[in-house]
Amino acid sequence: MSTLQNFFQTYALANHDYCVFGVATCFVRAEGEVQEISVLEPIPSAALEALLKGIPTSYRLAQALSLDEILTTQGIKIPSAFGENVQIPDDFPERTAAAARTYKRRPEAQTYISLGEIYQQFNHSTAKKRVLNQVNIVSAEDNVKQHAYTHTVL
Repeated sequence: MSTLQNFFQTYALANHDYCVFGVATCFVRAEGEVQEISVLEPIPSAALEALLKGIPTSYRLAQALSLDEILTTQGIKIPSAFGENVQIPDDFPERTAAAARTYKRRPEAQTYISLGEIYQQFNHSTAKKRVLNQVNIVSAEDNVKQHAYTHTVL
């Protein structure tokens, strides 16, 4: 990420801005089987508030970091707390910028997890699997059947 300074200027962010990053248990369908993977994702403030209320989530842990702790001039640096086999989505910088702006807009959300703190008390559940490469194929049978008089004025 050689244009790191341009990144911060483009998204109106500073390298010390706050953001929460979480490790989610996701799944990938390959050759008919579903494989579990861990994905590092930024968590926006509204989503964090919902997660802290105990709704089931795919997140196992989260850590509050400043942007320069994860976005460096050499690229994306994964802190050791997240593990070794964690994957990063293609649009990670853009999603990070969007999530960081939510914490700038609502600074009170920064009090939920202190900077540098690791939070692990999520209601972790994989009952509803997040399959990342799921393809939905829509067919004519999926259409809702309507009566002939549905759109007529009686």
